Amino acid sequence: MTPSAEPGPAAAPTTRAGAPAPGGPVPRVLRGILFMLASATLFPVMNGCVKVLSSGYASEQIIWARNAGHLVFVLILFAPRRGLSIFRANQLGAQIARSILLMTSTVCAFIGVKYIPLGKSATIQFIAPFIVSLMAWRFLGERLVPARIAAVCVAFLGVVVVIRPGTDVFTWAALLPVASSTFYAAYQVYTRFVADKDAPETSVVYSALVGTVAMAVFLPFVWRTPATLGDIVLMSGLGVLGGLGHYCVARAMQHAQASVISPFNYWQLVGSSTFGAIVFDESLDAYTWVGAAVIVAAGLFMLRLETRRAPARR
Repeated sequence: MTPSAEPGPAAAPTTRAGAPAPGGPVPRVLRGILFMLASATLFPVMNGCVKVLSSGYASEQIIWARNAGHLVFVLILFAPRRGLSIFRANQLGAQIARSILLMTSTVCAFIGVKYIPLGKSATIQFIAPFIVSLMAWRFLGERLVPARIAAVCVAFLGVVVVIRPGTDVFTWAALLPVASSTFYAAYQVYTRFVADKDAPETSVVYSALVGTVAMAVFLPFVWRTPATLGDIVLMSGLGVLGGLGHYCVARAMQHAQASVISPFNYWQLVGSSTFGAIVFDESLDAYTWVGAAVIVAAGLFMLRLETRRAPARR
């Protein structure tokens, strides 16, 4: 969700009347938006499946299924072309570290949705891009301008409104999405570090590989054979939903600037709230909606800031 400074699509070819010609940048941007909306729909569905499975299966088994399914999915996509070279990493230590961070983020997120509404969890996790900004400033030397600092502070205020620490409605589980976002932000910083050293396919495989191996250690102690065909479908589909979601994000970035399509990632809040209301009869209180509005406003402000600064960096 963090904006980038990549150049946008080329200028639109026009007809004599001055309208964009078919196949120009307008359809490309539309495809980018549709891909982002698809990803923002797939992720809430995946989290909803996790919540359904959590009532009958251990979190360790569900997290293993998520990673194993993702690993199989990406190997089917990339292994025929890359072969065993897909496992060759120039930064093996960094790849393992980022994979551990992603796995830990997943653990916190999946346990969190067992105890709090899907929409509330999604709202809190929108804090991740702001944590990335702080970590990128500290560890990657990226510039942190006053306006960005203000956006980060406002976003954290929005999270405080949602979880309301110190009140009777506060629960420890509300801290799990915060922890998940923090670990995910660190994962993104590590991903930037290895981006120019290892192929993207290698990074994607290692993301799922380490989690699959690590969580398999717990399987003998928690394994429960899926009781119904529906449970088998849900557990097998976790990795596919997650893999397709990340694929849609990557495709969206190919078709349009991040500053154009990133705001559509907030559709996750609508998807999570709708899924939670229909399947689990969940509802979000006014504080959660106010906090969500604050976080979204801070995110849109940061996107606008990055868009205005982008020409100077090109």
